Order: sequence, then structure tokens, then C-alpha cells
Amino acid sequence: MRIRATVAAVTGALALSAFAVPAAQADGTTGSAGSAISRADAAKVLDAAHAPSGKAGSRMVAAEDDAPYALDASVSNVKINGGKAIVAGTTKKVTVPTTFTLTHGADVDITAPDFLVELEIHKGSYADPEMTLYGDLYPTCKVVTTTTASCKGTIDAYPGEGQLLNSDAGAWTANAYAIAFNGQNPDALDFDVTKVGFAEQAKVGTTKLQRYSKLTVNASPEPVKKGKTITVTGSLTRANWETNKYAGYTQQSVKLQFKKKGASTYADVKTVKSGSAGALKTTVKAATDGYFRYDFAGTSTTPAVKAAGDFVDVQ
Repeated sequence: MRIRATVAAVTGALALSAFAVPAAQADGTTGSAGSAISRADAAKVLDAAHAPSGKAGSRMVAAEDDAPYALDASVSNVKINGGKAIVAGTTKKVTVPTTFTLTHGADVDITAPDFLVELEIHKGSYADPEMTLYGDLYPTCKVVTTTTASCKGTIDAYPGEGQLLNSDAGAWTANAYAIAFNGQNPDALDFDVTKVGFAEQAKVGTTKLQRYSKLTVNASPEPVKKGKTITVTGSLTRANWETNKYAGYTQQSVKLQFKKKGASTYADVKTVKSGSAGALKTTVKAATDGYFRYDFAGTSTTPAVKAAGDFVDVQ
């Protein structure tokens, strides 16, 4: 089972938990060159890189005797989910693609089995993130030139396993890091972190994480006589990541729209506010055969959604 990571800063270093995601993601993973590199191995380098800064919660690298050297590597052209928001429901795993360009020094062997590059997204500040997400596997990179590579990976989320809180919805920021172990074994007694290369970048991209939304509509009576009253009801709900159920999204403006039979587009009729449990209700006069639907424009935490049209036969 995946559980939410907790973030803890220690004096002069950022604790491993700040880089952790749920435990199941910490199992063996595949490095950029295709071989297994564990998250624990990477964490040892991350800890060593951050510890010398002397600032609680710092994620910046300081040049010290017990720190990795500065690796000549950087990422650019970051795209997360093709520029679209990441939308998560209540139970299913969510996987979205990431792509970016890796630029590196000619002396950096990105095809080495112990080289890795990672792209993460985090909620909150860079130095002290509230939550961090990344892929089940490290990104993979394809060599383009002697100093550039095209990389792709994923961001994976498990809302059904306690990973997300409702407060996690909203804006997230991406950061990246690269590690060249250069044959050093983090589990060996003679492990020398100063022979390991490390590079890290903050704010390389942005994305939104949103709570999946649902919208329903029902127009009645059906059929109805021309000039009589039609009552249009519905419900606006969204994923609650803490209960794994859908809950009403209240006090939201939702448009009632109508499409005449034979027409190709909907036209706005009026705006309705969602009430208790996300309930929607309004009335209109029957004029002609057609379809009614509700249309929600979305918010920063919840995606836009349109209900399927409900046909009314006007006699």
C-alpha cells in the first residue's frame, strides 16, 4: 500500500523523507541507461549534497569535502502531461508523461549504467515541499548529440491508496536532478561521494493537480407541452482524495445550456449556483424540442466538465 510521505527538515540537511514518495515507489527502479538504481542509493547522494549547506531545509548544493562534485548537466524544454493538468479520481492510479531535454558536458557519460536523471513535481516551497511526486521508474534518455539527449518519463500518483490530500490540488512546480555514480557503490564501505557527480535545478516547469469532476443533468417532465415549465436538475461533484468518494462541489457557477434539435452547438440559457451536495436546480419554459445540459468552467483545483445532453420532447 502506498502512503503519504511526510516531510522533515533537520539542521544542516534535508531529511530523506523530503524526497520520498509512498514506500512502494522506493523499490528497485530503472535508471536512465536502463539498469537498476535504487531510490535509497540516490538518496545517499542527495543527503550528502544538501547537508553541507548549513541551512535547515536547504536543497541547494554546497561544495564541501564530503559532498558530490558539481556535475555539468541541466534540463530544459520540460513538458508535463503535454501541458495539460494532471487530473486524479478517487481510486485509479494516474500516470502522465513527461518529456525534457538533457544537456551535459562532453565528459559526462549518460549511457553509463549508473547514471540517472530525475524529474519531480512538488507542492509547496522548493526547500520544504509539502508533497513530492515522480515516476515509478526513472526517465529514460536517448542520445541526440555528444552533449544533448531527449528524455521521457512519467509522473505517477495513487489517490486510492492515501497518497493525496484534498489540499494537494492546485499548482505544482517541477525540479530535476542528475547523478553520475562513476562506478561508486553507495553500499560499499569505501564509497567516496566526492567522486560522484550531482546537479540539481529548481523551477524547471509547472503543472496543476486537479480533483476529477462529474456533472449530471435531468430535464423533466418528458414530454412537455409548449409553454409549460421544465425543471432542470443536476449535480456537480468532485473527487475527495481523503474519503475516496465523490462529494458535492458547492457554491460554484454552472451554466445551463440548450441545443435545439438539429443544431450543432449549445447556447447559454442562464447561470445556476450549486447548492448543498453540489445540487443544481432551475426552471425554464418549454419552447421547442432540444437538449439541456449543465456546463462547469472549472477552477484551479477542479477541471471543467460538461454533462451529457438530456433531450426534451416539446409537444
